Order: sequence, then structure tokens, then C-alpha cells
Amino acid sequence: MTAPTSDGLTEETIFTWGAPPLKFGAGALDEIGVDVAQYGVKRVLVLTDAKLAGLGFGQRVVHSLAEQGIDGRVYGDVHVEPTDASFLAAVEFAREGGPWDAYVAVGGGSVIDTAKAVNLMITDGGELTDYLNKPIGEGKAPSGQLKPLFAVPTTAGTGAESTAVCILDVLSMKVKTGISHWRLRPTMAIVDPVLTMSLPPEVTAASGMDIVCHALESYTARYYSDHARKQAQDRVAYCGSNPVSDMWSEKAMTLLAQSFRTAVSHGADVAARGDMMLAATFAGMGFGNAGVHIPHANGYPIAGNVKDYRPRNYPQDEAMVPHGESVSLTAPEAFRFTFDAAPERHLRAAALLDPELDTLDDAREQLPTALIRLMRDIGIPNGISAVGYTEADIADLVPGTMKQQRLLTTCAKTPTEDDIAAIFAGSLTNW
Repeated sequence: MTAPTSDGLTEETIFTWGAPPLKFGAGALDEIGVDVAQYGVKRVLVLTDAKLAGLGFGQRVVHSLAEQGIDGRVYGDVHVEPTDASFLAAVEFAREGGPWDAYVAVGGGSVIDTAKAVNLMITDGGELTDYLNKPIGEGKAPSGQLKPLFAVPTTAGTGAESTAVCILDVLSMKVKTGISHWRLRPTMAIVDPVLTMSLPPEVTAASGMDIVCHALESYTARYYSDHARKQAQDRVAYCGSNPVSDMWSEKAMTLLAQSFRTAVSHGADVAARGDMMLAATFAGMGFGNAGVHIPHANGYPIAGNVKDYRPRNYPQDEAMVPHGESVSLTAPEAFRFTFDAAPERHLRAAALLDPELDTLDDAREQLPTALIRLMRDIGIPNGISAVGYTEADIADLVPGTMKQQRLLTTCAKTPTEDDIAAIFAGSLTNW
């Protein structure tokens, strides 16, 4: 008698899930030297942005490292909403000052993603375009293990401390894309809610909407077994919604429902800030394995083609749409489009995100209504028109979305160019 095999199966039967070890709690940042020392390293590059460097966060890490006999140096010029140019500037700094045994990223998703790219390119070599996701780049996988990377988030939003992707703007193409591979995932996530206490309401709101979209998109993504079967070497970081990612996404939505509005309106509320940091990490554990879809795919050209929008309490030296805003602006209309593919999941998500929302006559409107109620309460701009786009711009936005096939294939209902155009049109205003 022979053992059964998987020969002949056409549907996927395997999902993957991964996340780094997590240290969570007030004061966790100041213990980082002990955590890093466990890896036997001697020289560490600490990456952060100019504002956080000015607040002394980078030097706090250097001090903690020094207590363990580790030499640390700060790179404090990470660009908010990073680009290929800013990635390469950080890589050049690391190359000139190296070699490094490990990296520490202290900041939001921009900093953590920059550190992932630096670690990849310094350790593995090559050109940035070698690693960018297809069709924009070659989608090359790292050839081996990268150096230890310790991620310390200072915003409750991206979940980058637990994901295996990094995102950037490619300036010459006016498009946002990324690098995706499980080796990019940080070695350890160190989450200290105290670091977010001084975030302005506008930044709290935008970052928090990224958590919302991560949780909702991964929860409504194509189920892993609905994908065609892959060979082991072809499995990607985003495998579709699955029982483990669902658990984390649901918990993130529960935390958001009880704390998001409070974190925006009463930023000194320690419990709300803690819940938001947990929600960001949990949602990262969800989408970092299941994937995201249309709202994020739309968010990339929205951010990449920005005209003159300058959000309050963000750097004013250049136009930008913060990532959390860009992905949220078309989310209500996107979930109207995807409703038919998984009605029960959309309704469950709406109930978790807004438990006080009455049942509507049109079930399709339940989740969009929950989103709009939240977005209005926390001051998110009213649609893409509020950040400078008009109906005439839609034809230029659609190609940027369609380039994000890695994300769109995660959607349970595959959109056409006409579908994406209609979603943009329906998102000129959301209320």
C-alpha cells in the first residue's frame, strides 16, 4: 500500500503564516540593547527620520546598545513616504559606513520599509530594480538570509514591524510599488505605545485608516484554497485569507472599534494608544500573510500622482497624500464592488468595525456605511476630490492600479480597468 500524494490537485491546499517575535509594552524601547545583544552583534545601524531623530529616539537606542557593549550609529534622514531615490540614499550611507551586523528601525512604515531595503541591498547586493515586484521590476528573491533587523514602530498604522514587504514610490514612473519576500520580515518587533503619545490627530487618523484597510482587505481577500495550486518554490508572501490571518484581522477590527475615535480625539489616552498599537501589529500579522487588494492598489497611484495636496501636521516642503489616507479614499466604493464575492465576510467586518450601526436595508451598504461613519468622525478627506483629483484624472490613475497585479490577484472578485475606473469615479466624494 502506498501513501496518498497531492498529485493531480488543481486547487491550493496549503497556506503559510509567519510573524516575528513580539515585545510589547511601555518602556520596551529602552530594553532594546538587551534584545539586540542576544544576536552577538558588534556594530548596528539605527535608521530613523529627521523628526524622530530630533526627539532623541535614535540616540536612546544607541545608548541602550552601548550599555551592552554594542557600537551604534544613527542615520536620521529617512524620507517620509519613501522613494527609490531615498532608498538608494540610505543604502549609500550604509555602504559607506559599514559593515553592519544588524539594523534597528525606529519610526513609521517609511523608516521600517527603508531599513528592510537597506538590509536587502547591503546584504544581497544588486540593483533596486532587481527586487521590485513585477512588472515594474524583476521580482528577484534574496539569495540567502539577511542580517537581523529590529523594528520599533512609532505610529499605529502600517504594521510594517510584522510584514515581509516594503513600499516605495518610483519617481520616474509616478507609481508606488514594493518588494515582497519572507526574508524581509523583521527579526523582532519591539512595540512601545508610549512612542505614539505625541502623534497629532491628523497623523493618528491617517495611520489608523491604514490599519482599518489592512484588516478589511485581508479579511475579504480571496480565500487561500480558491487560488490555483502552486509549487513550493512559487508560493508568495500573500497567500490569501486563511484561518490564522482571519483571527488577527478580526481582533484588529475589535480593537479599532473601541479605541480609534478616542485615540484621535484624546491622544493622551494611554489605553486607546495601546489598543491602536496592538491593532496595527495584529492587522500586520493578518495582511502580511493574507494580502491586501483594491484599496491599496488604488492608493498607490493616488499617492504617486499627487498635485498640490499638503496635509496638516505632515512635512510641508512637498505635496503628498499620506499612505493611510490614500488607501482609505476609495475603500467604501471598493467594498461595494467586492461585496458579492463574500457577503458574509463584509457583513461580519461591518459588525466588528461598527457594532452600533443598525442593519441597513441594502446589505451591500453595511460595510461602506461603517467606514464612512468612521472616516467622517476622525477627519479623513471626503474622497479623492478632496486631495486634488477630478473626474478628468481617472484615466491617468487607472493604469497605476492595474500595475499592482500582485495585489489585484488577491481580490476575491478580479477587477477590470472599467471596474477600477468606476471605483475611482464613485470615490470622488464619499458622502
